[in-house]
Amino acid sequence: MFTGIVEEVGSVREVAPGRLVIDAKKVTRGTNLGDSIAVNGCDLTAVYIDEDGFTANVIEETYKRTNLGDLQSGDAVNLERALTLAGRIGGHLMRGVVEHTGRLVSFAPAEHSVVARYEAPATILRYVIVKGPIAVNGVSLTVIARDAETFSVGLIPFTQQNTNLMSLRAGDRVNLESDIIARYVEQLLDERYLDGGSS
Repeated sequence: MFTGIVEEVGSVREVAPGRLVIDAKKVTRGTNLGDSIAVNGCDLTAVYIDEDGFTANVIEETYKRTNLGDLQSGDAVNLERALTLAGRIGGHLMRGVVEHTGRLVSFAPAEHSVVARYEAPATILRYVIVKGPIAVNGVSLTVIARDAETFSVGLIPFTQQNTNLMSLRAGDRVNLESDIIARYVEQLLDERYLDGGSS
């Protein structure tokens, strides 16, 4: 589990079939082989760690559902170590399971932030509510607007400076993870409906 509070922006050292090598300093501290690190919000396993970063394997399903296949050497990536039970949850609970990708539509300056608008598939948008959480490239954000095809979030200066979101251009793909609580509620209600409301 993760919180969507990015600990470090690393960079891609090497891209190889089924493998990513990431340059990072902070997230490798206290990390052991086999531990989880979220890369752009995608839960990957550290299979090798050196003084400059870590290596993770990437399978076909992950490439299919995420933007990790778009990465090239030198690209910035958001990194977060897995949550410990002793840690604060500053964002929202995330699984690190990217459900779909969306695309950056635009940035618009606001008085104290930048409003980022993203296009998303209907299968994600059904769980997106104004003032609810959404993870974009592993960053926990609060939805401030939504329509039939897009949602918007406000990026405060800290988020602008400490994630890779502002380095994106219109049309770039982003990893999306919707609110797990909304998904649980939907499934419970569906099962109750199928049981004839007897539960």
